[in-house]
Amino acid sequence: MDIGYYKNLICGEHEAEFEKLFEMLVSHNKMYNLTSITQREEVFLKHFLDSVVGEKHLPEGAEVCEIGSGGGFPSIPLKIIRPDLKFTLIESTGKKCGYLQEVVDNFAFPDVKVMNVRAEEGARRQEMREHFDAAVARAVARLNTLCEYCLPFVKTGGLFVAYKGECGEELKESANAISVLGGYTEHVEKFEINGEKRSLVLIRKIKSTPQRYPRGRGLERKRPL
Repeated sequence: MDIGYYKNLICGEHEAEFEKLFEMLVSHNKMYNLTSITQREEVFLKHFLDSVVGEKHLPEGAEVCEIGSGGGFPSIPLKIIRPDLKFTLIESTGKKCGYLQEVVDNFAFPDVKVMNVRAEEGARRQEMREHFDAAVARAVARLNTLCEYCLPFVKTGGLFVAYKGECGEELKESANAISVLGGYTEHVEKFEINGEKRSLVLIRKIKSTPQRYPRGRGLERKRPL
C-alpha cells in the first residue's frame, strides 16, 4: 500500500476539506463524544489517513453502507476523496446522527443519507437488505459480531471492508460466522501508520445471508456465531 499517496491526498489536494472536517470534529466533540483523539496530527493520521486507505477496494459509483458511523469514519473521509461513492450511514445514537447530518449539510454532500437505526433493525428492512455494493465498518465490534451486523446489507458479489488493527485472532474466531453469513475472506491487506499495525479485512459476499440473521436482541455480541 502506498501510504505516501494517501498522505498527499489528505495533506495536499484535499487539505482544505480535511481542515474543515477537523475543525467540525473538535468543535463538536465535547457535546457528541465523537473521539478521544483530538490533536490535529493524530486526527489526520489515525482517523483521516486510516479511513481513506480503503478507497481502492470500492468500485466506481458504489452504494456503500457504513455500520456504526460514530464520528463518520471511514465514510466522510472516503466521500471527500471519492465523491462518486454513495453512502448510507447507519448510527444508533441520535446525537451522533445529528452531528453526521450537520457534516453532510455543511459539505453539501450529494448521495449521503444518515439513518438513526440499529444495524440489526436496518438489515431487516426490505429496501436495505442485500442492497449495497459494499459495507464498511471501523472500531465497532469484534469481527465475528461485526460480520453479523454488516454482511446482511451486502448484495451477493459485493464486499465488506472491515477496518482493523492486528486481526489474526479475530480472523480465526470469525471463520464460522463469515461462512454462515454467506461470505469468504478474500484478502487481508496489512499496513502501518506511524508504526501502528493496521489491517483491511476484505470479505466477499458469495451467497445470500439466511433470513434469521442478524438475530437481534444483542445476541450478535452475547453469543457470536
